[in-house]
Amino acid sequence: MSSIRREGRFKLRGGDVSLDFVNTLGWRLTSYPREYLRSYENLLDWGRQASLLALEEAEDLSREAALDPEGARQTLSRALALREAVYRMISAHIAGESQNESDLSALNRELSIALSHLRVVPADGAYTWGWNQSGDDGETPLDSPLWPVAQSAAQLLTSEKLGRVKLCAGEGCGWVFLDESRNSSRRWCDSRDCGNRERVRRHLARKRASNP
Repeated sequence: MSSIRREGRFKLRGGDVSLDFVNTLGWRLTSYPREYLRSYENLLDWGRQASLLALEEAEDLSREAALDPEGARQTLSRALALREAVYRMISAHIAGESQNESDLSALNRELSIALSHLRVVPADGAYTWGWNQSGDDGETPLDSPLWPVAQSAAQLLTSEKLGRVKLCAGEGCGWVFLDESRNSSRRWCDSRDCGNRERVRRHLARKRASNP
């Protein structure tokens, strides 16, 4: 299955499921953004790597998608719409701008669907939250990977952690992350990537300035 072969391809740097999902579009602030969710299989790959789907669940969903390609395409379209709505809500908050009602409505639509599948389930002699993944036909709904994303986004947006979400300072990057550093000094999605790229850029700029 493709999910096994491509496992590890996504960089989970957001510190939160919803932020990692937002970051499935790379270099979004440039004229050449990189789309990582080009197919429903890509969505399953991401769900596997983000620990939202067990291998057996991903394989079942892959088989169902093959039987219902239109349903898989619609789910992918909803996934991308949810991703962009969450991104705009977060970026608006970071910039201190007013919220767009259509983005909030898009999130709430997916959240309503997700919460309709949320259940209290037994776990190790106690109880926990879980998902009822059996649809009307007994099969796992193709949109089940979106449920924990919508729940995660809602929890983040309504928590104090929202104030710690930052936009990577790397030029053109556009990735978001939860800054959990002690003094809230994190600037990059990854200091070894965007951080190092910025240091190299500054070094070259200084070198050019000193050698006119």
